[in-house]
Amino acid sequence: MKKYIIILFCYNLTVVLSEFTTEDCWVLGYNKANLLCSSCDQLSKFNLDFLAEHCQECCHPDETSTSEKKYAKAVLEVCTCKFGVYPQIQAFIKSDRPSKFPNLQIKYIRGLDPIIKLYDKDGFLKETVAIEKWNTDSVEEFLNTHLEQENDYLHSNLI
Repeated sequence: MKKYIIILFCYNLTVVLSEFTTEDCWVLGYNKANLLCSSCDQLSKFNLDFLAEHCQECCHPDETSTSEKKYAKAVLEVCTCKFGVYPQIQAFIKSDRPSKFPNLQIKYIRGLDPIIKLYDKDGFLKETVAIEKWNTDSVEEFLNTHLEQENDYLHSNLI
């Protein structure tokens, strides 16, 4: 009898601790890349408690820390076919703003909504952020906040 209880407990624990994949959330109607858990907390105000459980499994916690994480490299990925839908992203890319960030790379990937991928100094992907609703100033501010300043010896007196 104890074995069955332990097995049942372990199974329930894995079910509770499991998290939905991006695809699972998409099927449920959630975009995991930009769903904040604070949004899920608002569902009860609109009598939508039945959505809260799945919402909590698809969200990521709001950033509440005052210290911002810095990343060595960022890659802005977008499809040029989406420029008509996201003119603010096109305006950012076509302007001189990307040149202010030597550790920013722009990749054109067919059919992709605009996202920014943030990498650590070893080249490992650490964070992906959906930016489709951002304006050009928001993109620039985000990059100023989250990208490490590259110490280029040509811009200083260092040898």
